[in-house]
Amino acid sequence: MLTIVSWNVNGLRACAGKGFLNWIQNFKPDILCLQEIKAHPGQLTPELRSIPGYKAYFHPAQKKGYSGVAIYSKLNPKAVKEGIGIEKFDVEGRALIAEFDDFILINTYFPNGQRDLGRIPYKLEFSNQLIEHCKKLQKTNNREILICGDYNVAHKEIDIKNPKANENNSGFTKPEREWMDHFLSLGWTDTFRHFNKEPDHYTWWSYRPGVREKNIGWRIDYHCVTAELMENVLKSEILPGVMGSDHCPIVITLKSKS
Repeated sequence: MLTIVSWNVNGLRACAGKGFLNWIQNFKPDILCLQEIKAHPGQLTPELRSIPGYKAYFHPAQKKGYSGVAIYSKLNPKAVKEGIGIEKFDVEGRALIAEFDDFILINTYFPNGQRDLGRIPYKLEFSNQLIEHCKKLQKTNNREILICGDYNVAHKEIDIKNPKANENNSGFTKPEREWMDHFLSLGWTDTFRHFNKEPDHYTWWSYRPGVREKNIGWRIDYHCVTAELMENVLKSEILPGVMGSDHCPIVITLKSKS
């Protein structure tokens, strides 16, 4: 079996001060994908740059203290690529692509549409370009794909505590949710919803006092896979009890093809 964790840490250095390394040592994922690391490798402590037993790969944003993704892996990828080949997205450190024998893993931090909704066009363009990049990868490599990360969208009303109050808010606007409809219509599976149809499962909560305790949240972090890879997914879970960020980790377990 193979466990892959995705977690928006909202600042890797800040999360490290809240027990991040202890959690890794206890949970022991095979692959750990992080979003919003908000640091360049040179700004990280040696303990964060090189966790024993893992190879580390980073794609930070050019702007310091902003965005960025990282992968820690016990498995040796055949290749790792930073970005999707489009500069205006790649300068923000939004995708890290690792090719393994049986699948391609894309660790992604989708843009936030912002409170004034001004970045939704940028977000939707990135999202569509990512789909096109995946099509090219599948055609070239003939391998299935897993896209994990912070998608920054709650897809359905079940994925957000107060849907009516958030209809016009970034992350729950009609264009963003329609993009998710389109994405899944292409044959991708939202793995958590494949196994769990129940409400009140969230991956992000506001830092406002009492919000997380009352579970007033949004489910905006996903493991989505192509059709053939879905056949190897054993389970897909949310770990709301893990603290350290305003997001919690999500984990997918795959069976080996061999």
